[in-house]
Amino acid sequence: MNTSTKTPLKDFEINPKIKLSALWAAITLCYLYGDYFELYVPHKAEGLINGDNLLNSPMKLFAAALLLAIPALMVFISIILKPRLNRFLNIFFGVIYSAIMILIAFTSLTEWRAFYVFLAIIESIITILIVCYAWTWPREEHTNF
Repeated sequence: MNTSTKTPLKDFEINPKIKLSALWAAITLCYLYGDYFELYVPHKAEGLINGDNLLNSPMKLFAAALLLAIPALMVFISIILKPRLNRFLNIFFGVIYSAIMILIAFTSLTEWRAFYVFLAIIESIITILIVCYAWTWPREEHTNF
């Protein structure tokens, strides 16, 4: 068997909807990991028990739920929506979530929250990729006869 002339593996073009959906799924997982790992920060569980935490009111809890529900919904929405609205929503939410995560990265840097900053940077990169993929959404080719 001649191994010097290997046939290259075939690569397939991935539909932009699938790319965007996968990126939203990845960011949702990063959010979940960050929130889970935060439970291991000293005194965090104690604050959850006695109510001394950031989400200490029903409205704040609802706002957090809304903030985390959007990326999870975008996993599905990115697959089912027509291209024009799909592109707009991915750019819109991608920019918003990029700004939020960059802000969090710059305001959270402490020894115990380095993991959170790391995830915020990863999440920022993912949301920037979402904006880039949506921005460069392929257009249909028109032929003139």
